[in-house]
Amino acid sequence: MISHLGRDPLRAVAYLLTGVLVGLPLCLGLTVLAVTGVALAPVLVGLPLLALLALAGVPVGILERWRGRLLAPGPPWANPHCTPAEPGLAAWARLRLTEPATWRELGHAALLALVLWPLDLLALTAAVAVPCVLLGAPLQLALSGDDTRIVKLWLIDGYPQAALCTAAGAVLLLALTWPLSRYARARAALTRLLLEPRAAEQRLAEVTRSRARLVAAFEAERRRIERDLHDGAQQRLVALSMRLGLLRLDAPPELAARLDDAHREAGRVLDELRELIHGIHPRVLADYGLADALTDAADRSAVPVEVTAELPRLPEAVESAAYFAAREALANVGRHSGARRAWIEGRYGDGWLAMEVRDDGTGGADPARGTGLAGLADRLAVLDGTLTVTSPAGGPTVLRLEIPCLPA
Repeated sequence: MISHLGRDPLRAVAYLLTGVLVGLPLCLGLTVLAVTGVALAPVLVGLPLLALLALAGVPVGILERWRGRLLAPGPPWANPHCTPAEPGLAAWARLRLTEPATWRELGHAALLALVLWPLDLLALTAAVAVPCVLLGAPLQLALSGDDTRIVKLWLIDGYPQAALCTAAGAVLLLALTWPLSRYARARAALTRLLLEPRAAEQRLAEVTRSRARLVAAFEAERRRIERDLHDGAQQRLVALSMRLGLLRLDAPPELAARLDDAHREAGRVLDELRELIHGIHPRVLADYGLADALTDAADRSAVPVEVTAELPRLPEAVESAAYFAAREALANVGRHSGARRAWIEGRYGDGWLAMEVRDDGTGGADPARGTGLAGLADRLAVLDGTLTVTSPAGGPTVLRLEIPCLPA
């Protein structure tokens, strides 16, 4: 990483000097934020200051990744942060406050403010400042006229002594170049260890991004199939049904019966196609949102269902996952539970969609015994959601899902 250090100690000096210039004001700033935030927290004024303190490591991390290039020019250090899915400062702050990298950067900022920059200053003083003062002993003696005290320790009153100080300064400067470079290398390695993303975090971030892309692609393909069936095959069946109906009116009696059978069959096929389209991506979900779609699903249920849901419009993937979870739950209620009634409750708050499906059936539902509930759990996991099923013998069965999301 820092192969040029042995040949170019000036890079090490520049790196450590900028560390001092960053660390001192950072120490003052963090102290002021912490003290003021804690003091004003009881009256709530300090809470924004404490939030700002929590995010203080982010700009310091950016600066530290830039400073690392002072030692050896090359590609910048990897950025451990993800890009917010939503625009705006609020979305950025929410994402940053939930990332492990943010808290590592805050820990590094505190370490830099309290420990690292004093060590940098001490190393520069011992390896650069003191030898340079010794090198300038003749100049200091000439400026003082009679005698001078070098480094506030040694009193010299003649040029032979000044020459000895100069020689000692040159020897010290050359001798301490290698230790200073090694210290700068260790210092940069520690910073990089704290700030760069772990390999596991990078893989997890990429998996998360790829899952989001897969969800978006899946929903887009679902809508495309629904649109093609609605605008293509369904319209042709409607036209065919109308033509059969018109032909039946003018056909002779022996042909009218057959046309009537064909017309009824076309109607049944059209109804099945409409149900298929509704199952792929119901129009009510796309046009009116999850709350109305849940009411529509309740109307189609085999058992009476009471729906309580006051929900904002949410991202399409979230609405779709929650809707089909409710559909699967209601299908299980109708097939297996022996329930007489069911209830759906949905609410949104604090960045979470929570939905609950309950019935008064016999219970005993086990996700491990079938693929329906397990598939729902997998689909929700793609959105970082969770699915819990409580179904003791004798009932009732309660299916609860939670999905983190922002209003659309």
